[in-house]
Order: sequence, then structure tokens, then C-alpha cells
Amino acid sequence: MASFWDKITALFDAAEQSTPQAPAVHEMIERDAEELADYERWKRTAARQRLFDWITEQYAQFLAGRQNDHSVSFLDTASSKGFVVHFSDLQYRRDEINHFFHYLKERVLALNYRTQISDRRVFSRRDWVETQERHYLKPRTRHQRKTAPLERGGLDQKFGNITVELELRDDVPWNLRLRATTYQDALYGEPESFRALLAALAGTTD
Repeated sequence: MASFWDKITALFDAAEQSTPQAPAVHEMIERDAEELADYERWKRTAARQRLFDWITEQYAQFLAGRQNDHSVSFLDTASSKGFVVHFSDLQYRRDEINHFFHYLKERVLALNYRTQISDRRVFSRRDWVETQERHYLKPRTRHQRKTAPLERGGLDQKFGNITVELELRDDVPWNLRLRATTYQDALYGEPESFRALLAALAGTTD
């Protein structure tokens, strides 16, 4: 039977030979009781709201064409909108970043979304081992697809499909991304705005 260190050595060897398409580790995300309890405590702190307030303020600067903080970037195309927080430039603890990642999922689920997948992949880059954690969420349109006639404006796609991703390099948080991707065909109605999504995630009104 392989020893503990044999298993660790095998994992590192696999990571060195892995790629994003063939990761050394691909597993579902699970949290233990201790992490969940710490998460519930974190949700009662001011840190959670400060992050939302900062992102919302920076997005307003971005929309106004003014220079925003270099620690956050925004995506704004016809079909995809989102943000990237560069935590490598910020002074947040690993556990706070991890809690915020899961909290974004919780807030999206509260908007009548469902989890498509929550997974973790570990693979090798040229200069580091990368970990990608992902929550992929979709609006609950299955029943609507069967009952809502297209002449009423198409299916309500809400804010589109939402992906929340946390990237770590050598197990150190690097960035966190949230992206809302919408459909542009006649089957779907007009999506709600990304500003409205940020407001809903923060628990405020647009």
C-alpha cells in the first residue's frame, strides 16, 4: 500500500504533467463543518459589504469613463459582462477571499438560479501550479421553457448564465472573476442589466 508521502509525490508529479484540458485534480467542491461555521460568522462581518460597496463604486466609475482602481477590471461586451478582482494586489486573507467566492454563489442562487456545477481543477502552468475553483449557475427556466409562448417576448434569461471563478497560483489567491453571459437569439427576452445584477448581489436596489 502506498504511503502518505508516496501519494503526495504522485500528486505533484501528476500536477507537473497536467494541463487545463487534462488536470491532475478535477473534483467537486465540498466544504466541511468547520469551514461552513466560519463562513456563517464571516457573513455577519462588515468585510462582506465593504467588498460589494467597493466593486459597485468602481463599476460606476468604469461606466462613467473615469479611471477605476487597478485592482479591479471590468468586462463589457454585447454578450458578456463581469468583473475581475485582482486579489494579488489586495490585503485580504485567504479565508476571506474563499468566503466571498462562495457568498457570490449564495447570492446568485437567491435570484432564482440553480447550480449547474461547482468544481475544482488543479493543473500545471509554466511557472506555477494553478487551481481553478468554479461555480457555474443558470436561471431556472426549464419549466418556463415548456409553458411561456415566444410571442410574449421570449424566455426570461434574467442576468444570463453566471460563472464565478477563483484562481490560485501555488495555492495563493490570484484573482476572482464573475461573468454573466447572455443569449442574443429570439428564443430569449432582453436580459437585465449588469448594474442591476451587482445591486441584487449586494442586496441593494438599482
